[in-house]
Amino acid sequence: MSATGENDHQTEKQTVAVDEVVDLVSSLIRFDTSNTGELETTVGEKECAEWVARQLEAVGYETEYVESGAPGRGNVFARLAGADSSRGALLVHGHLDVVPAEPADWSVHPFSGAVEDGYLWGRGAVDMKDMVGMALALARQFKSAGTVPPRDLVFAFLADEEAGGRYGSHWLVEHRPDLFEGVTEAVGEVGGFSLTVSTPEGDERRLYLVETAEKGLAWMRLTAKARAGHGSFLHEDNAVTYLAEAVAALGNHQFPLVMTDSVTEFLAAVSSETGLAFDPESPDIDGTLAKLGSIARIVGATLRDTANPTMLSAGYKANVIPQTASATIDCRVLPGRKAEFEREVDALIGPHVERSWITDLEPYETTFDGHLVDAMNDAILAFDENGRTVPYMLSGGTDAKAFAKLGIRCFGFAPLKLPPELDFAALFHGVDERVPVESLIFGTKVFEHFLLHS
Repeated sequence: MSATGENDHQTEKQTVAVDEVVDLVSSLIRFDTSNTGELETTVGEKECAEWVARQLEAVGYETEYVESGAPGRGNVFARLAGADSSRGALLVHGHLDVVPAEPADWSVHPFSGAVEDGYLWGRGAVDMKDMVGMALALARQFKSAGTVPPRDLVFAFLADEEAGGRYGSHWLVEHRPDLFEGVTEAVGEVGGFSLTVSTPEGDERRLYLVETAEKGLAWMRLTAKARAGHGSFLHEDNAVTYLAEAVAALGNHQFPLVMTDSVTEFLAAVSSETGLAFDPESPDIDGTLAKLGSIARIVGATLRDTANPTMLSAGYKANVIPQTASATIDCRVLPGRKAEFEREVDALIGPHVERSWITDLEPYETTFDGHLVDAMNDAILAFDENGRTVPYMLSGGTDAKAFAKLGIRCFGFAPLKLPPELDFAALFHGVDERVPVESLIFGTKVFEHFLLHS
């Protein structure tokens, strides 16, 4: 049987991967891989990565385990040879770490991996152990069945994405670029999920959002310095006051609306399906976006730069005016806007406050075209005739920022067909994070079709 015929037959059978994906994701969730951002308190990545390696080795893969920059920050790589070695390899990447969760706040324990009421529950269910489980299930199936994909597939299971990838993707790109040898394209998280919209005729259409762009991720420190003194005296020169004024100015500021290519294409696609008009000159464009439901929070954040104060630090005693006060600002900057963003920030914070970058990861944007994009759309249509892929920009960041440094073209494509009533955006880093079991099975089928035609 030819490789193509064998691959089509494999897709029709829907064998091992679909059967085991729920168990694999559940097992992944049971590893508490909480990333606090501090080396001393981040746990579980090593044990989870070693377990992933065992699952791959059990079906015949040679894996490479790499600790990136610090003990316990485990990453696993495996490569599956494709039919055409002259083509660039496709990187399939997912991170093993998750943000912390407080069990008392949850309906189901966040590290139980429980299946209840048609959902698989737990921290990481959508960010992003669901895709990790799909990739792992399919990697195992392909190797066990002797399936040969069209091109080399590099499977990467990574540490530290939730704290910016300093001990994960960015370290690997800097210190181990050999692991990405021959890779030209990549697929990762926060894309491929469905948004259900209504046509003017009242029919339902599902738009599957493929991430083609990300805002820059820049964490800024503001520092104000002034004379220290007794709290009972008059103080015109007060570091806390300077800082508070700067923080309030930034937090209340609305940056100008900027229509990037990815956002423009997304809004045009929604408009063509729904009849909604997204006029960038309209003062109520945010009101129009709100008609899209919960996804409006993500899309709305890609129309402008943002600078949100998140942390404050000043003083050590109630009756002492401190010499220094500082704040942390979470900045997300659109492609091409960095210089103008900094000019606006400097004007807002004033002369008594200095700024510096704690983390500064560049924006990323690619075009929505080419064979890989066609393969995504074909895979969606194979299992949802009322589906359509559309590009969008992510307001947050992923490991794609690191891989883009190597010239790799990156997309977010972790397909899920979601219930229209599910507030998917709220599940990321939220309480009661969960993924519908049927969505997970659908996604595995779609992802299999995609990988076998990529």
